[in-house]
Amino acid sequence: MRIGLIGLEKSGKTTIFNALTGSQIDTGTFSQAKPEPNMAVVEVTDPRVIRLKDMYSPKKTTFATIECVDFGGFSSSEEKKQIFSPAELALIKNMDALALVLRNFQDDVIDETHGRPDPLSDLDTIMTELIISDLIIAENRMERIEHAVKRGAMTPEMGLEKKALEKILECLNENRPISTIDLSPDETRQLRGFQFLTRKPLMVVLNSDEDRFGHHAELIAEIEKHAQAIEFAGRFEMELSGLSQEEAQEFMEDMNIEASAKDRLTMLAYTVLGYITFFTVGADEVRAWTIMKGDTAVDAAGAIHSDLARGFIRAECFSYGDLMNLGSEKAVKDKGLFRLEGKNYLVQDGDILNIRFSV
Repeated sequence: MRIGLIGLEKSGKTTIFNALTGSQIDTGTFSQAKPEPNMAVVEVTDPRVIRLKDMYSPKKTTFATIECVDFGGFSSSEEKKQIFSPAELALIKNMDALALVLRNFQDDVIDETHGRPDPLSDLDTIMTELIISDLIIAENRMERIEHAVKRGAMTPEMGLEKKALEKILECLNENRPISTIDLSPDETRQLRGFQFLTRKPLMVVLNSDEDRFGHHAELIAEIEKHAQAIEFAGRFEMELSGLSQEEAQEFMEDMNIEASAKDRLTMLAYTVLGYITFFTVGADEVRAWTIMKGDTAVDAAGAIHSDLARGFIRAECFSYGDLMNLGSEKAVKDKGLFRLEGKNYLVQDGDILNIRFSV
């Protein structure tokens, strides 16, 4: 899973990045943004993996991972221009979701240069910038298609693309994200190569002061009219990421924070993206795999390796819950809870799969 952190200048994106990843990137008031994004990969905390590891004692244990990318902050523009460089757009294209960081903390210096925190206004500004970015891409492509029409070089594929772009341009000109319109499967395929930002799943991180954390229910409700949201006490949680687990837990209890920033963002991302987890187990490796809810056994096989999907025969399947309740694979089989599933089986969160295949 890849999550891109974006937001206005001095919104605290890098502070959130540090809290999520345990990194120590400079976040001082006067620190300068790096020309390239900050990137880090972190493991998804999943107690089920630990219990499976204890049961199977594998040579290797592999958690699911999240790649976090902290893009440079941007300012609102009065003229139409790209807010991200071509290199950044190419990287954003590979993000599974975007997390919009909104400043909700006070800082005398930042307040003087950027104004007092106004998360709802900032959200509107960010969404407008993303829509403008998409509008430029769509208009440029439409111009090329219309030029092809004049030259008599129109193809059926271009015709389908033109129809989809007309829908997108209408939507964007109404200041709506592309995610709000329905595109047919064929139209979606034609647009697959574009770097439209407002088609991506969005979530919002409200970056609040420590002393007011947990007291913004009405604000979060307003934000969630646009996208699902989560609140962090960014600076506080960045400091927690550098403590031992025992020390961090003590401070989290004082703040009534139930889980780490990383774990809370992970849970939100899984919800927004519709992800589930299945497992493969054995003496060699216990591993967590991430797929979409509604994916089939063949999709799960493909997540492991393309050869498994190509030569899929069947999936041997049982559930993590049954395994924990009964204590062993043998007991699961004895209870008749060990199943053989075909390629159209819809994988469930917590399934343990062994793919049988032949190539």
